[in-house]
Amino acid sequence: QGEFLVEISGTTVTITCPLDGEGIQWDSSGRKGDAKGRKFIMKDHDSTPANLSCSLGNKKHMLYLNARVCANCEELDALTVAGIITADLLITLGVLILVYYFSKGRKGQARAGGDSRPRGPKMQRPPPVPNPDYEPIRKGQREVYAGLESRGF
Repeated sequence: QGEFLVEISGTTVTITCPLDGEGIQWDSSGRKGDAKGRKFIMKDHDSTPANLSCSLGNKKHMLYLNARVCANCEELDALTVAGIITADLLITLGVLILVYYFSKGRKGQARAGGDSRPRGPKMQRPPPVPNPDYEPIRKGQREVYAGLESRGF
């Protein structure tokens, strides 16, 4: 058994019956269309589902058509889509190369708005603590903080 061939172009849907021979009868269940031999052409299809059937003698094939169509769509062939994707990848690669080369020369430069404090072994002692309330606990001062035990909930 063959299969239906459905072709969509804009809002026109063309269905080809899998049966061969003269005198094929189309039943479109109220749908408007032109039956020309094996082909059934529906112009200005509104994307609503349809039940179609074609019969020849005692053989009958049925089709449930749920095709989305649009009036303003553009059909693109595979070569055009491949060209668009290739161009996009090349542009992205070019931008990546430009960013890499422009950022490569700035690695050794100091930051303009950065921290001006000396770092590493140049520091001899830490800066003084601004408030004595935040000094670390020393051996003789434990009783000051004795009331701050954790409480269980």
